[in-house]
Amino acid sequence: MFEIGRSKRAQQAFAFDDIAIVPSRRTRGEEQVNLTWRIDAFTFDFPLIAAPMDSVMSPATAIEMGRLGGLGVLNLEGLWTRYEDPEPLLEEIAAIDDPAAATRRMQEVYAEPIKEALIGQRVAEVRSAGVPAAGSLSPQNTQAYAGAVVASGVDFFVIRGTTVSAEHVAGKSEPLNLKQFIYALDVPVIVGGCATYQAALHLMRTGAAGVLVGFGGGAAHTTRDVLGVAVPMASAVSDVAAARRDYLDESGGRYVHVIADGSVGRSGDIAKAIACGADAVMVGSPLAKAAEAPGRGYHWGPEAWHATLPRGERVGFDVVGSLEQILRGPSTVPDGTMNLVGALRKALATTGYTEVKEFQRVEVIVG
Repeated sequence: MFEIGRSKRAQQAFAFDDIAIVPSRRTRGEEQVNLTWRIDAFTFDFPLIAAPMDSVMSPATAIEMGRLGGLGVLNLEGLWTRYEDPEPLLEEIAAIDDPAAATRRMQEVYAEPIKEALIGQRVAEVRSAGVPAAGSLSPQNTQAYAGAVVASGVDFFVIRGTTVSAEHVAGKSEPLNLKQFIYALDVPVIVGGCATYQAALHLMRTGAAGVLVGFGGGAAHTTRDVLGVAVPMASAVSDVAAARRDYLDESGGRYVHVIADGSVGRSGDIAKAIACGADAVMVGSPLAKAAEAPGRGYHWGPEAWHATLPRGERVGFDVVGSLEQILRGPSTVPDGTMNLVGALRKALATTGYTEVKEFQRVEVIVG
């Protein structure tokens, strides 16, 4: 513990950049590594989830993500559920150079009401392609549109916000009771973000299948600058992994998946997240660099168009390859943003592990 003056004590925490994975005495052939991730009744080829951001996921890119072996999550309160054809608006946003003008225009565009019929239509489009369909809502919109999401036949329901708690208190409206809500559903729910042991433990007790760790959109939000709220991700993932272990004992064997969400812009960050205890990683900015990305060279999250307190940036990216190349290679960019699956496989092989669950025990050092 550290003392900040005479009245405040603080705990030291570590970001992914502060730690490194330690090689062991044994190495493995890459062909021996199994990256399969199983959650609920579904099995994926690798433990990567595409973040529900309009700049990353459209129905088409969610289908491609599923075809390649991962899980794509649609933002069910984004442009794809507000407009029949958002393509012209995406092109318009991409053509605005001035950041302030872009924020104003996004606030106007996202003021269009969400249409329940489009929720079902977008999910059906993904399901018809034969891949798992996942959709995301913020806690504020979950009660209003949950019926439409469940009726759509979605395979995973993601409740994702800057910070999600199991004990939200509000004065103007009845807050979402996560425990009642989740237990009433037949659909597995992934909920977050959280960043501490206690908050994660409470979310796990709601019956969630998975818990998101972090605040998402690491490259495109400014929550730390605007609100002063942040927890370095290496420490956050490790603390939530400890909550998963203790909840496993408390519940008599119920396993809740820990999903790192935020500050994972490079393949090495993905490996470090799993080394700290994550079962899977939600990625955004690397996929925003794909030729198929709907953001057309830009990346943003819901904070960027908040009606009263925008706290996100519309970040510009160069296109580096197709979605398949970014996930599976071959890479022509030596910066850790391409061949994410191949890099994770290599990290396990280099440290002597063949399974993701085993790799959670790998030694890490600070520095």
